[in-house]
Amino acid sequence: MKLYKPLYFTLGAALLFASCKKDFLEITPTAVVAPEVVEKDSTIFEAFVLNRYVSPRLQEKEGEGSGPGFGRGFEYSLMSSNTDESLYTNDDGTWAMQRGQISPDNLGSTASFWARSYRSIRECNYALQILSTITMSAGHKKLLEGELKFIRAYRYHDIIRNYGRAVLIGDKVTQLQDNLQDDALFKRASLKESIDYTTAQLDQAAALLPVDNSGNWLLGRATKGAALALKSRLTLYAASPLYNAGTWTSAVTAAQAVISLNKYGIYTGGYNKMFLQNETNEMIFERLYTTNARHVCLEIANGPNGYNAWGGNTPMQNLVDDYQTTSGKAITETGSGYDPAKPYANRDPRFGYTVIYDGASYRGRNMEAFVPGGKDSKDGNSNWNTSKTGYYLKKFMNDAFPIDNPWDVAGLQPWIYMRYSEILLNFAEAANEAYGPDAVPAGSSMSARDAVNMIRSRPDVNMPALANGLSQSQMRDAVRYERRVELAFEEHRYYDVRRWKIANIVENKAANGIIITKNGSSLSYATKVALDGKTFQDKQYWLPIPRAEILSSNGKLEQNPGY
Repeated sequence: MKLYKPLYFTLGAALLFASCKKDFLEITPTAVVAPEVVEKDSTIFEAFVLNRYVSPRLQEKEGEGSGPGFGRGFEYSLMSSNTDESLYTNDDGTWAMQRGQISPDNLGSTASFWARSYRSIRECNYALQILSTITMSAGHKKLLEGELKFIRAYRYHDIIRNYGRAVLIGDKVTQLQDNLQDDALFKRASLKESIDYTTAQLDQAAALLPVDNSGNWLLGRATKGAALALKSRLTLYAASPLYNAGTWTSAVTAAQAVISLNKYGIYTGGYNKMFLQNETNEMIFERLYTTNARHVCLEIANGPNGYNAWGGNTPMQNLVDDYQTTSGKAITETGSGYDPAKPYANRDPRFGYTVIYDGASYRGRNMEAFVPGGKDSKDGNSNWNTSKTGYYLKKFMNDAFPIDNPWDVAGLQPWIYMRYSEILLNFAEAANEAYGPDAVPAGSSMSARDAVNMIRSRPDVNMPALANGLSQSQMRDAVRYERRVELAFEEHRYYDVRRWKIANIVENKAANGIIITKNGSSLSYATKVALDGKTFQDKQYWLPIPRAEILSSNGKLEQNPGY
């Protein structure tokens, strides 16, 4: 059995496991430590570095124990509820996004991306600036330098994928308020300049970081693979239609760099179980939690109302309809075997691992979304939490955690930022666009079709392999399907439909749910509109920069078009 030492991030303290007996050293909270202490104590300095993986809450509603990491992660309203994956029952600012009503003043759950990213960038700059003065071995300094450059690059990646053109503030800026007269600090670079800078930082980080989390380099800290994987994502984005700032061949090369490490693979222990494990061969970079620094307790936040849970991020019918049948065909295709009277039978197994649907086995009984009388419908308990779509979220949920009174044990699943399936899909998309479905790029051992089939053949998924002879357009659709279902709820869909420039199509479709009516022993199914007014405007391809940021720059910071 492999022994590993996990790194658990907290906002105020770095908990470092010092031995296999799990004794740990609690470092003084770095949020209140004077700079001179950080600069003179190597232990405190390293704790400061570790805490850069998370950010202060600022004004965002966050989880129970610690501040946000990168992106949204596990919060009450997931990023999925800003797109056509799910609808958040209690709004939390997501309905304005769904209805195309966002502005610089009402960004809801996305409000803090800009401010917390730049705060973290300045903090990384500070740590890099004083690193040479810290008393520690040259080898360990190199590791910390790589780690800081990775964290800083990840923050820039969060800026780029949400706002587009970034402000590249340079290496020496640690306190923006001290430099308000420098107009260069408010000038937004081009998309290409922003991506080129960030990927160059990731190259530098990859050269300095270890291949494995071992010894004192705890599980959860950045590795070479994490840096190369983030470069793969950014390079893929750069080649995509919205960005138009890179090439598909570069994206193939970047994905191949991760694959060539021969470190990662498809996890065969269960698709649904993968998201409950702290370590699998598929994970490339993840965030871990302890009982002292938990995220939102997912089971009560998202479970069915009939269990006295809160029915939070509820999958849309839009997503449900996109799951193929076990034949490998869409439900609208001839020969798919889809039966409208039994709509959940014989579907891609990832459907059942992701969505709780009427009749699905859940915690000792079958979920009942039907009316009248369904325990998880408006006729059941806690009906103010009834799903507006008729579905509930299954992915990430741990049935071993209680729904009632969960606070001592729940909220411990890892949030996976990057995993190997994403890299295979990055490779497949880029290879198809650059070379076609069946060509094997130089330096690779697989084609775009081979990469997708590796994912579809996961033992507990075992979907039919893609056929030979697909056209480039058919392969493009196949890759997009695979990203839709394989990576559902993992913060990809929001960015994918934008970078493909299809958000004006998919996000302008109604936000649908299902009405299930029971009559004796029979059920009938009818699509309904779960949230009226769903609309996407072209300006929403990028988020607006919060108005407070524009005002604090004295108008020097350029707002995104349309806002």
